[in-house]
Amino acid sequence: MDADKTWDVNISTSREWALLLILAGIQFTHILDFMIMMPLGPQLTQAFSISDAKFGLLVSAYTFAAGASGLLASLYIDRFERRRLLLVLYFLFAVATLACGLAPTYETLMGARVAAGLFGGILSAMIQTIVADVVPFARRGKAMGVIMTSFSVSTVMGVPLGLFVAAHSSWHTPFFGIAGISFVLVVAAIYVIPTLQGHLHARGETGPLQGIAQVLRDPNHLIAFCFSFCMIFAGFSIIPYITIYMQANAGLSPSDIPLIYLAGGAATLFSAQIIGKLSDKIGKLKMLQIIATIAIIPMALITQTEGMSKIAILIITTCFFVFVSGRMIPGMAMVSAAGNPKNRGTFMTLNSSMQSAAMGLAALVGGHLIERNVEGLIENYWLCSVIAIVFNVIAMLIARQIKVYR
Repeated sequence: MDADKTWDVNISTSREWALLLILAGIQFTHILDFMIMMPLGPQLTQAFSISDAKFGLLVSAYTFAAGASGLLASLYIDRFERRRLLLVLYFLFAVATLACGLAPTYETLMGARVAAGLFGGILSAMIQTIVADVVPFARRGKAMGVIMTSFSVSTVMGVPLGLFVAAHSSWHTPFFGIAGISFVLVVAAIYVIPTLQGHLHARGETGPLQGIAQVLRDPNHLIAFCFSFCMIFAGFSIIPYITIYMQANAGLSPSDIPLIYLAGGAATLFSAQIIGKLSDKIGKLKMLQIIATIAIIPMALITQTEGMSKIAILIITTCFFVFVSGRMIPGMAMVSAAGNPKNRGTFMTLNSSMQSAAMGLAALVGGHLIERNVEGLIENYWLCSVIAIVFNVIAMLIARQIKVYR
């Protein structure tokens, strides 16, 4: 295809790194806000006396709201300067997260989660769009690796610290912490993120519906959307119920759960950088195929850890974090280059909606597949592994059809 297009924003290498770090920080709070719900599952189900299925709905509410906001944002995202739009959305996300911490009931928490999803659901798309606008494709694997370290940092420090604080105070406290960090990052982003408006000149006077139509008429975009959906669905068929299964079936205590996230996050902190660099060196598609193939092993094992030792469980869960999240580095580098640059924001926002829908549907499917027996043990979790592996393989096959702008 045409040469990969990055808009000339005249930033130095050091400024580029500062930009990536701020974007990674924003991604960190956004991911942590979503992830902290899953290990808090046992506390929330007890605090509100709700079923596992209702907890799954609480997780899905965020992602469905994020998907809906992404569809709405696709009407306007390429019609505004990127920096200003990101700052406004991120500030509102911080306010919604604060509201989560203040929620006194299940219903008010559900409402706050919906609000957080509405404002935060577009952040990943905005971040990936800005990276694609600024960083050339040849370096984008490494740049995505930096952004993906936000996942690692959230699991290494954010989730364990959040669980520790929640265990010694209440489940409300982690949300207060996330909101506080977010407000600080809003101020930092004002000074670091450059003005990005090259796309405004490139798209001309195209109306919002016309912009969406242009994105949806491109077969390559549709292929990329299907790829994203399958990648996310594979992971989130399993992820939301790991904590509940590990405590109910594998015999881990609540104090053991942070070790899972600490070990997995620490490993991905290093593996993300390696995968990003190798993606640029040997090719994004080849690296995706390697990582996604290896990921099948921990996908199959993580739902079969009942009766295993704590060390064996930590090895399996760590491999799960490394390879399941590792797929997304070359995968998202490919997706970010699959969109036409003049409609990149619309494309990435629709892609984010597709991913949010995949998260929500996967969490709902998993919540209805698993059930508890009379002894309180989780049953049928292995079916989530089967679904995850099937969608992972489908994603690998679809990836071969994606064409990138380079």
